[in-house]
Amino acid sequence: MTDNTIAIALACVGLFLVGGVISMIKQGLKIGAVICGIGAALAITGAVLWW
Repeated sequence: MTDNTIAIALACVGLFLVGGVISMIKQGLKIGAVICGIGAALAITGAVLWW
């Protein structure tokens, strides 16, 4: 995979996890939302740094 493809894949994973945060907040699962939020922040940060 090229560098841009990896960065795009990480950004997509991060956005998927952001959706998980929103879903878990609506369901009242605060601990799961925090864990997904940390994962989303790491994935998006990784995508930006990889680019």
